[in-house]
Amino acid sequence: MKLASLASATVLRLTLAAFLGGVIGLERELKHKPAGLRTNMFICFGAAMFTILSNELAAEFLGDHTRIAAQIIPGIGFIGAGSILHSRGSVSGLTTAATMFVVASIGMAVGGGLYVPAIFATMLIFLALQILGYLEARFNLKPMITTYEVKGANVSAVVGAVNRILGEEQKSMESLQMMEAEGTFRLQFGVDGTRKEQAQVFRKLRTSDALQSVETLGQVRDE
Repeated sequence: MKLASLASATVLRLTLAAFLGGVIGLERELKHKPAGLRTNMFICFGAAMFTILSNELAAEFLGDHTRIAAQIIPGIGFIGAGSILHSRGSVSGLTTAATMFVVASIGMAVGGGLYVPAIFATMLIFLALQILGYLEARFNLKPMITTYEVKGANVSAVVGAVNRILGEEQKSMESLQMMEAEGTFRLQFGVDGTRKEQAQVFRKLRTSDALQSVETLGQVRDE
């Protein structure tokens, strides 16, 4: 009877951990982040599993109850470091790494039987990702990478015009791609900056005589 009760409690904890990790992971998935639904669900589930194992194995073999669980923190730190990217002086992926770190702590809380703190933390992190993300975009607090495509008849004129405009705005081209077809030269590149800075770059590109057309292909916030 005691064994059945222990098994049901373990299953409950693992199920709850997978669900809570999935809640945060779904938010990340909908924003097309690298660490999405499955990643966060697995991290939360794994953290809960290791916490349960740490307690159960120590109880059976008279060891340290925190030995296995203590290794979760450096392990998640290693995974989070892989999601942080450095490019041209900017850093992206910090929010993703921090989210994985918190999701692991939620899994540990569930594995330790602290259901209320785990549920509260999940709700708080979910709301923070939603509301703070909106406020950052609304008030131009967070830079974003906008992909532009410009067209022109002359290669040197197009590249020169874009470099001059970005130089005036103290910006640089990222993920550069060049294509030429039927006498028309196309240049695709990304620019990192706030919404206000992107609007200024777009306005200057549109008014350049060397560029026949200017389009934005998409925007991605640095997270």
